[in-house]
Amino acid sequence: MSKPRVFVTRIIPDRGLQKVLAQTDATVWQEELPPPRAVLLDWARQADGLLTLLTDKIDAELMDAAPNLKVVANFAVGFDNFDVPSATQRSVLMTNTPGVLTDTTADLAFTLLMACARRIAEGRDYAKNGHWRTWGPMLLMGQDIHGATLGIAGIGRIGLAMARRARGFGMRILYHDAMRSEVAESELGAIPVSKEELLAQSDFVSLHVPLTPETRHYINAASLRLMKPNAILVNTSRGPVVDTMALYDALKAGQIFAAGLDVTDPEPLPAEHPLYTLDNALIVPHIASASFETRSQMAEMAADNLLAGLAGTLPPNCLNPAAMK
Repeated sequence: MSKPRVFVTRIIPDRGLQKVLAQTDATVWQEELPPPRAVLLDWARQADGLLTLLTDKIDAELMDAAPNLKVVANFAVGFDNFDVPSATQRSVLMTNTPGVLTDTTADLAFTLLMACARRIAEGRDYAKNGHWRTWGPMLLMGQDIHGATLGIAGIGRIGLAMARRARGFGMRILYHDAMRSEVAESELGAIPVSKEELLAQSDFVSLHVPLTPETRHYINAASLRLMKPNAILVNTSRGPVVDTMALYDALKAGQIFAAGLDVTDPEPLPAEHPLYTLDNALIVPHIASASFETRSQMAEMAADNLLAGLAGTLPPNCLNPAAMK
């Protein structure tokens, strides 16, 4: 019996990739950049399954061009690139890799918080560029983390993990979410507040909301005007949650102290973007889950989801069980 045909849209860690290669007739896109739309459509026409990244748009057009497609496995916890309702209508299973990257992402969010507060990137450049001549009492002063107030927008898995890290620094924790979190309140002493109160009272604001029409530009010019001048914004959720140019204006004017961004809008942020000219903007290239172990676990989960769907069984992390025929 012939093996199912699969297209993998990028090289992923071996722990998952080798499973796919062993059990399917797989083609793996070898380039660093995503496959162009025309290439993705061409391979989809032949595929029984796809293993994709957030950069690969899986919509009705693609699925209509792929008569044999049974399952699409996203190498990501997010699925902004999926049209799940259209997939369900066409009996295509859609999957993701939830849970595995929670702590690793929270680690990176707290890293950005600390690096911005203590001006680590600026200090590195100051020393590297030969400006460090002596100890100075006014040199590169930053913000204290211990005892400060952390505002968490979105108290899901990652937001809760961020709160746990904040407790270790004796931080006061505020949160805003559509749902109350008993764990956050009873175990971590987090205080539920309105969005406006969170922005006005927090020394650090960390974003952990999903990207929806309601959360697009969750942080905008009006939001930034509510924040303290010593406040630091951290975004490890999705780039469009923040109005990029409004943030640039606020940082340039000293309206807030700094921002640490793992995600941007647009993404990637072009090298000529004015945000890069600001010392108080720390931007990294969407690496929140980029530890060896976490990315390997994600690859294995994506592979298991893909193989289950190809075998006609419900994948472990299925977004649309109703698509099962």
